[in-house]
Amino acid sequence: MLILGPSGSGKSALALQLIALGASLVADDRVDLHREGGEIITSCPPALLGMIEARGVGLLRAAPVAKAVLGLVVDLGRTEAARLPPLRHIPVLGLPVPLALRAEAAHFPFALLQLLRCGRAH
Repeated sequence: MLILGPSGSGKSALALQLIALGASLVADDRVDLHREGGEIITSCPPALLGMIEARGVGLLRAAPVAKAVLGLVVDLGRTEAARLPPLRHIPVLGLPVPLALRAEAAHFPFALLQLLRCGRAH
């Protein structure tokens, strides 16, 4: 999952919530992307490996994953208005990747993990 948004939009906070739910960190603040066949691969710049910022707490250590296939982009700069939003995609390095917008709901991190694990019903 690639989390996008302006400074202060909650990217690292969402990442920390996802880590607490069992997700793994590839990178915080900056991520490297490249294509391998029909997939986008994410990896961390060496200087940032294993670190995530928690505003008001500090720079924290996190068990990193060296690389991961990009399966979802989340844009925290845009808020979802629809109760049942349409399927959206965003081009990343020429490939379409599913896109989710911020949902102002307590279940948002849980729903994102479920979306990654099992996909949408429609």
